[in-house]
Amino acid sequence: MWRGLFAATRHRGGRTTRSGCLATRQEETMKFGRGSRGNASSHPSLDGGVSPAAASNGDVSRETWTPDAGTWKGDAVADTPIAAEAERATRLLHKRHGQLPRPDRQRVFTIANQKGGVGKTTTAVNVAAALALQGLQTLVIDLDPQGNASTALGIEHREGTPSSYEVLIGEIPLETALQRSPHNDRLYCVPATIDLAGAEIELVSMVAREGRLRAALAGLKEHSFDYVFIDCPPSLGLLTINALVAAPEVLIPIQCEYYALEGVGQLLRNIEMVKAHLNPELNVTTVVLTMYDGRTRLADQVAEDVRAHFGDKVLRTVIPRSVKVSEAPGYGMTILDYDPGSRGAMSYLDASREIAERGRTKGGSPE
Repeated sequence: MWRGLFAATRHRGGRTTRSGCLATRQEETMKFGRGSRGNASSHPSLDGGVSPAAASNGDVSRETWTPDAGTWKGDAVADTPIAAEAERATRLLHKRHGQLPRPDRQRVFTIANQKGGVGKTTTAVNVAAALALQGLQTLVIDLDPQGNASTALGIEHREGTPSSYEVLIGEIPLETALQRSPHNDRLYCVPATIDLAGAEIELVSMVAREGRLRAALAGLKEHSFDYVFIDCPPSLGLLTINALVAAPEVLIPIQCEYYALEGVGQLLRNIEMVKAHLNPELNVTTVVLTMYDGRTRLADQVAEDVRAHFGDKVLRTVIPRSVKVSEAPGYGMTILDYDPGSRGAMSYLDASREIAERGRTKGGSPE
């Protein structure tokens, strides 16, 4: 299915044409070595490092420029599109964050993709953190037994911690398992523990096994969350089905690499099955392109195919491949706390604003 979607990227006058439409400005900007100077050695490296020219400048970090460091030194660095975009974005970030409008009703997203390693957890925690940073009450429900979302948010999830496992089997209400993130008072998490690995077997014999998370969310009345993000394991078992039944919206992260497309067709068929039998409100409303590397032709091809297939469901913002984004969870932080001036942080802020704007313009009930 997806192999037939690949179309050759056509270059006209140095610009990328994608099935009749131009690439997004962010994708154009991220293309390595296409700056006005045309000198690759003067460009900041897209993998988080810097070129020899940048490394010789003590005011330029591997990835982040800050106002305290002054202006970029050297025309060879400042004149590149990537450097100009980084400087502009970081100036915006270090100003006071604006408050995003609250949606008309609570928006619940399931972050789903049956392929692992495409950025589900990274997208869930960073979009949630970005929304919380901009004034919205946000909850992340970790349904992955690995507990990576809990780790990235700095949430305790040792064995015995009240978690999504106890919520699903009905031992505790959802509110009992809530933990506030140490980095943001408006960001909460229901952690996952290793006990969740056995939940699939236990749920099989339970009544209304597919709707237990939806019932738990309906009983959460003390906290008025604007956004809820459910992080799923990379499989279609009862944990993922519970997430799909509980949420009217599905957000699909798609890695800008060939193999990331292989499971998307099956995922869409499974979503349609859940919609037909368990949750008629379920829709794929948002697709996020992750791990975009503008140095590769493949990233352009994947972005083109995804935009052609999903249309305006794909966010204009793409998430770049970034060392900093990968490092952040190891410190129990999102990228917005670990390196708030990085390209990754700015991309997730932009993505969160797009998601919020889409909810507002469509009355908080995206189609």
